[in-house]
Amino acid sequence: MTSHPVPPTRDTAVEAGTGSGSLPLERLLKRADFLRAARGRRVVTPGFILQIRPRPVAGDVMRVGFTCSKKVGNAVARNRAKRRLREVARLVLPQHGQSGTDYVLVGRAQATATRPFALMLSDLQAALR
Repeated sequence: MTSHPVPPTRDTAVEAGTGSGSLPLERLLKRADFLRAARGRRVVTPGFILQIRPRPVAGDVMRVGFTCSKKVGNAVARNRAKRRLREVARLVLPQHGQSGTDYVLVGRAQATATRPFALMLSDLQAALR
């Protein structure tokens, strides 16, 4: 038998910026975490909806989740929208987010996949203020 290399598994950590003020990011994966975040504060931007919920047992880690419903489009459109949301979060949250907080970025139909990327970056920065 020949052994095949095992592909690396997707880690729950999101690659964060390397700036001095950057905080580590972890991915939200459990449905219960998404439901808790949905009960928190909500900021609507033209490109996405940001749900924010501070955790009672705060640590030095921010957690972030991404979701797009079928209203966003077919699987290709939803995956493109989520890729864009992941990149926006990776670039903005480490510098502007708060530790001990859960963030969920929800894709919007006809907006998340087509909105200019620079505007999405400024949308997230404005939503975090």
